[in-house]
Amino acid sequence: MIKITSLDDMNQFANLLVNQLVPGDLILLNGQLGAGKTTLTQFIGKAMGVKRIINSPTFNIIKTYKGSSLKLHHMDCYRLENFEEDLGFEEYFEDQAITVIEWSQFIKDLLPSEHLTINISVLNDTTRQIDLIAIGKHYQQIKEAIYDEFTTH
Repeated sequence: MIKITSLDDMNQFANLLVNQLVPGDLILLNGQLGAGKTTLTQFIGKAMGVKRIINSPTFNIIKTYKGSSLKLHHMDCYRLENFEEDLGFEEYFEDQAITVIEWSQFIKDLLPSEHLTINISVLNDTTRQIDLIAIGKHYQQIKEAIYDEFTTH
């Protein structure tokens, strides 16, 4: 568990995460509305060198941004609850980009088996709790590195 008490903490967490990522990585963000999923994605993009403003792609579902060396796919699947049509998500997962998905539970049957899930819980107006769930050896290494780094700062 990681406690986030400021935007600086969230930015630090995003930087630690991006330092561990490799092309093709998949990050799932879970949390209630207003928990900070899009804020975290903005900091991830900033750490990747994205210059454009990152906002929630709720109505587009997928937005792609060019970072300094990798692309960032940002997906918001909130509107896909009970959606049956194939939107070609596999193409994005096979791309050599970093993919961040908000509300991934609505497309869980389409997700690759290995990924890193970041659960963001609201503790109060200024404090968030982050829990990492890693599925796969690569993501387990990312989780351990982040916990080791974040707890030493």
